[in-house]
Amino acid sequence: MKYSVFGVLVLLCAGLGHRAAVAQVRLPHLVSDGLVLQRDADVRVWGWAKPGEAVAVSFLGKTYPATTGPDGQWAVKLPHLKAGGPFEMSIKASNQVAVKNILVGDVWLCSGQSNMETPMSRLRDKYPDVIAQAANPRIRQYEVPMSYAFTGPKADVLGGSWVAADPQTVLKFSAVAYFFAKELNARYQVPVGIIKDAVGGSPAEAWLSADALKQFPKYEQQQAPYRDSAAVAGIRQKEQAAIGSWYRQLHQQDQGEAAGQTPWYAPTYAATGWKTMQVPGYWADAELGQVNGVVWFRKEVEVPASMTNKPARLELGTLVDADSTYINGRLVGTTGYQYPPRKYDFGSDVLKPGRNVITVRLISNGGRGGFTKDKKYELTAGGQTLDLRGPWQYRLGASLPPTPGSTTFQYQPGGLFNGMIAPVLPYAIKGVLWYQGESNAGRTADYQALFTGMIADWRRQFQRPDLPFIYAQLPNFMAVRKEPSESGWAQVRDIQRRGLALPHTGMAVLLDVGEWNDIHPLDKQTPGHRLALAAEKMAYGESKLVASGPLYQSMQTTGNKATLSFASIGSGLVAKGGGPLKGFAIAGADKKFVWAQARIEGSKVVVWSDQVPNPAVVRYAWADNPEEANLYNREGLPTSTFTTAADALL
Repeated sequence: MKYSVFGVLVLLCAGLGHRAAVAQVRLPHLVSDGLVLQRDADVRVWGWAKPGEAVAVSFLGKTYPATTGPDGQWAVKLPHLKAGGPFEMSIKASNQVAVKNILVGDVWLCSGQSNMETPMSRLRDKYPDVIAQAANPRIRQYEVPMSYAFTGPKADVLGGSWVAADPQTVLKFSAVAYFFAKELNARYQVPVGIIKDAVGGSPAEAWLSADALKQFPKYEQQQAPYRDSAAVAGIRQKEQAAIGSWYRQLHQQDQGEAAGQTPWYAPTYAATGWKTMQVPGYWADAELGQVNGVVWFRKEVEVPASMTNKPARLELGTLVDADSTYINGRLVGTTGYQYPPRKYDFGSDVLKPGRNVITVRLISNGGRGGFTKDKKYELTAGGQTLDLRGPWQYRLGASLPPTPGSTTFQYQPGGLFNGMIAPVLPYAIKGVLWYQGESNAGRTADYQALFTGMIADWRRQFQRPDLPFIYAQLPNFMAVRKEPSESGWAQVRDIQRRGLALPHTGMAVLLDVGEWNDIHPLDKQTPGHRLALAAEKMAYGESKLVASGPLYQSMQTTGNKATLSFASIGSGLVAKGGGPLKGFAIAGADKKFVWAQARIEGSKVVVWSDQVPNPAVVRYAWADNPEEANLYNREGLPTSTFTTAADALL
């Protein structure tokens, strides 16, 4: 190959430029403008430069020298800073870097899966005043971009920046973490930094280090194939091609979009011969039966003139799975997966007086497609609302087998630790806020070891054996069952309760904040508040604070009565709402559970059933959705799910 003189010069300059860039001091993404440093701790500031280069960090009138090692890394330690700011930091080597608008306060690493990830933007309608009043430069968030790795821990996150809360930026804040930070900031009057480091759907094993995975040969073996980057790329390419082919077939076969014909969303289309079904509901329960692919729905509504020429909103609950939604032939919204509530705002020129047609093209990738029950289905404009529940027309556009499966690489063991936790380890934090467990509820056998092993692992990795670890217990979810039954969600909750045996841990019980039909309940203020209570008691030393509902301790039996003792009863036990205690089940040695009667006797609860003469095990709130469970303390905090059995899995 031949190069022109100009080309050679370009290559030489590029090479010199690269070496110059490597030689210059560089900071990790976390150490950037607007950062919050941890108060009253040894704070590490680190980065990279040319091997052997002298680096000086100047902060609050002091200079901290360092020299890069052979690997080009350097670090300095800032001892026990006091809360305050804003400040500025200077890092000088062959070049000079300034980090501005620094606050010193408390930093919380907020991790887990989607209920930690859920942003305030999804809660606009529930908390409009909170969002409008969110201007607080002393609450800041750094969102770590999703990243996974299997060949070893990453040295830096992929990107991100520190952002102060205001009515616009807060929309991207973790909702749980924001309410948590808001309460701590108000109580202690210090800046609070949130490192949002969560991935929806992630199982606990994805957050374990390579060292921790050695305790779990099954998961270590599961990870092994993904250490081959070329193999991972090949799997990804093959799966993406299969999924792309599925969607192309769907589009080609969809009669509602057939070339040369009037599309089914067009206002001029005549929907003759369409079937009807009740919305909300699932077409598997209608005449169509269980099919996957695309099903079109339409509803004609009479809109009064008083609702026209005004901005409007269409709410369609949550849909399974992906939709494109039209009004009078105009696309008003589209969502690519089932979980986000459909709240489609559109302009004043869409609705018209009289007959209007709403059309939904709904794709089912697998399972039961349709409209989630007990959600809002309505059209709103000018302060008026039209209820959209009831009969809708529907027609099958195309039927295909379920979408080809794909490997969720980010969920594989160790991947998220390497990509998203390892780069944060040098950063000084106050503690960890954790909300996870949904993705392990269907396979609970390993969860106790995974959960407690992860806490111990992170403490080792942060070199903080006393690192506060505050976590949310799973809320109530799914349909209520009339009889006592087994429950993976209850098992996870009880495992989480047992995690309190580890020192420096705290838990928020959320049995009363869930929604039966939504894995992402909209109440994020209550979890934030209860997590803050747990942190205030455990991490901030508020020893007299009642920070938890009653926690089961022990059981004694006399005849057919089981007497239960509790910790954290506060100023007393109560049955919320009055009336009898509910939510208790009892069994003998045969483990056949029946609903039990229960009453409060002072600081204890007595449980019995005439069907169980010799009780061996008592369970409380042992269900996916134990909606009747009503044992609280007088401070208004609920009792955790528990079993008196030695193991949650018994």
